[in-house]
Amino acid sequence: MQNRRSFLSTLGVAALGCATHAPGVGAFASGRPRLERIGLQLYTVRGELRADFAGTLAEVARIGYREVEFAGYEGRPPAEVRALLAANRLTSPSTHVAYGQVTGNLDRVLADARAVGHRWVTVPSLPAEERATLAGWRGIAAAFNRAGAEARAAGLRLAYHNHDVEFAPLDGTVPFDLLLAETDPDLVDFQLDLYWVARAGHDPMTYLTRHAERFVMVHVKDTTGPPEHRMVDVGAGTLDFPALLAQPAIQHHFVEHDRPADAMASIRASYAYLSGMNG
Repeated sequence: MQNRRSFLSTLGVAALGCATHAPGVGAFASGRPRLERIGLQLYTVRGELRADFAGTLAEVARIGYREVEFAGYEGRPPAEVRALLAANRLTSPSTHVAYGQVTGNLDRVLADARAVGHRWVTVPSLPAEERATLAGWRGIAAAFNRAGAEARAAGLRLAYHNHDVEFAPLDGTVPFDLLLAETDPDLVDFQLDLYWVARAGHDPMTYLTRHAERFVMVHVKDTTGPPEHRMVDVGAGTLDFPALLAQPAIQHHFVEHDRPADAMASIRASYAYLSGMNG
């Protein structure tokens, strides 16, 4: 099965969609966040998209999702994707775009994103050779600041999505903390993947509260907890989503499961749990 990096590396253009600027959390009831627009990272259903792009988007909308985040869309032109999103009353605030595209083809990335209406261009992973040393991480932070400035000039935002490698200390420094410290908050946002933070042995709530203004988006996926940290549907594991998703800075929430046994069943189960929080 393709991993995220190989999936993205096969794409010649940035992934696209339509964006919304509306916050994703509404009024609170009984101390629980009300999720107004539940989103889905479409990497979860990548096989289904490959087989039936239009039909999969339609089914995602029928389940109840109102936002999607792309990780490529099988070569469809922006106009076609935008039309399919509009037909299904979906929006796409963010798209995942490979680091090499952001550092080497940014003009095209930004032009495509503007053409469809994204708000964020989000980098989902980094080349191993770039993150082998602290100097490499500092170079990544500098590259993000440069790209973030260009994105802002184009009316967009740059964001970074974590896995667990960012939390393995190098010479006593946690690279993720370095990225937070050395990227400009005016230029670079972060998308916190709650599962990968927990798998790395950290409490995602600590990051959400300590650096609240940086985490405008989250990936919502669950873990069975240590030591295996098996990835499971949202609500079937150990993470306290009512507390985590109540953080007011979070604007968008994207369900994701990297390796579901049945992708459509998985996204239905996760949606049912999150929509149940609104009850």
